[in-house]
Amino acid sequence: MNFRYVTKLVCSLMCSAALLVCPVPSRAALFGEFTLKDEMEMGREFDALVRSSMPLVEDPEVRNYVQDIVNRIVGTLPPQPYKFRTSVLLEPSLNAFATPGGFVFVHTGLIQNLNHESELAGVLAHEIAHVTQRHIAKRMERGQVVSLATLAAAVAGLAAGGGGQAGGAAMVAAGAAGSAAMLNYSRVDESDADRFGLRYLTEAGYNPAGLSGAFRNIQELSWGRAGAIPTYLSTHPGITERLSLLEAHLKSLPRAQRDRRDDDRRFLRVRTLIWARYGDAQHAEQVFSSMSAKEPMRFLGMGILSARRNRVPEAREAFDRALRLAPRDELILREAGIFQYNMGDAGQARKLLETALRLDPDDYMGLFFYARLLDDSGQSDKALQTYGKVLRHVPEDAEVHTYYGRSLGKNNQPFAGYLHLAYAALYSNDGRRADSWLDKARPLAVTEAEKRDLTHFEEKLSARRKLWK
Repeated sequence: MNFRYVTKLVCSLMCSAALLVCPVPSRAALFGEFTLKDEMEMGREFDALVRSSMPLVEDPEVRNYVQDIVNRIVGTLPPQPYKFRTSVLLEPSLNAFATPGGFVFVHTGLIQNLNHESELAGVLAHEIAHVTQRHIAKRMERGQVVSLATLAAAVAGLAAGGGGQAGGAAMVAAGAAGSAAMLNYSRVDESDADRFGLRYLTEAGYNPAGLSGAFRNIQELSWGRAGAIPTYLSTHPGITERLSLLEAHLKSLPRAQRDRRDDDRRFLRVRTLIWARYGDAQHAEQVFSSMSAKEPMRFLGMGILSARRNRVPEAREAFDRALRLAPRDELILREAGIFQYNMGDAGQARKLLETALRLDPDDYMGLFFYARLLDDSGQSDKALQTYGKVLRHVPEDAEVHTYYGRSLGKNNQPFAGYLHLAYAALYSNDGRRADSWLDKARPLAVTEAEKRDLTHFEEKLSARRKLWK
């Protein structure tokens, strides 16, 4: 991420957050009251802020995997007052964080650079513990006023590199001095999160060494990147002391818990996707080359990476090898189908995608490309139905709205077509284009249902404009 983008992002987050902060913080400071309702409101507002400002990974293989880990951890806890929801941010830094109200955010860089699912689960358990122990809420009740703007600036710093030079400079440029205090928890808070996180990790059935293993791994990687230590490791007590305490706790656990073996099959699939799509190409190639020649993910990763680098013969060979090793793997079938679609081989793409969707009918990335294939072949009714199904899974995906809108327009539904193109512009944060498509849709709204759809969009556009200011 370049500095110019980071600075713009921080400024956007800070300005947007200032508009969203409700009077809750001042009430909390004055009366010592910060309710669960307040937490949920702050979490929702911040989630909207992140979604309007930072790139998300929407692939169901990645998104569902992280949510499943969080669900597994939370499922062992006493009933919680809100549902924990996850988002995967397309950011290379080694970070994860959680906000009041149960919103958990994971950076792709964290998944890329860990070795086991239990390590990722350990970091997530630590962040979940900050939420369950209401660390932010308690600070607000003690009169340590924390606003959404403060949280936004802290997270923007994380996005810039977890405390590195770019992040620090951007935060200063945004006038956010001291904002790191939002996520830079106290000594007691971090000790609590370590202790409860270890308990959550263990009760969820993971190898409890995952938390200390993640911290040690991240520490080494971060120090190799000019001191960019993630927030959850940079707070007192020092990481060496925290690791010592965690490992002492580990020794007190029953041997059966300490000897648990990791099942890393899903972790490997997700890490492969992230490296192949978003990682440094040379480093990604090294990662895949180090895998066993009998591992299908090695060749899936090389196929996606080679296609990304426009090395078509290499990509084709890699996908063929992956399919020979795992002919019934729905992820490999999907990715090979997408590759064939992009290469213009509609017949082969259809065969592969249909097989993948029989195995996983809810894979909305596969459904999206299948809808495009149907659209290209003139099966408009079925294509529109499929686009609609995809949007139920990813209602804020600009690319899906774009293709759906075009398909509607081609099929004599101009109002709906223009409206979905307006949604595409909205979720691309392009206000000018959203206005342009809206102007085309307005005079076509005749029925009461169309007028309600128009009003609904205008409300969403108005809310998003507040985030853009």
